[in-house]
Amino acid sequence: MNYTDAIEELEKIVQEIEGSEISVDELSEKVKRASELIRFCKKTLYNTETEVDKILKDLKETDKES
Repeated sequence: MNYTDAIEELEKIVQEIEGSEISVDELSEKVKRASELIRFCKKTLYNTETEVDKILKDLKETDKES
């Protein structure tokens, strides 16, 4: 799974919850899945931010050496 897929699935879950009457059991499962997707997205964003920061730091160091 990638970030885009997770966001799309999360949006679909939100639409299903908002747009129709679902049972408590279904709601529970959908909320559980949504929380898994949110955790995945947050982790992906954090990892991406860390990687970009490292790249930018490396670029600054390279500029100082030039």
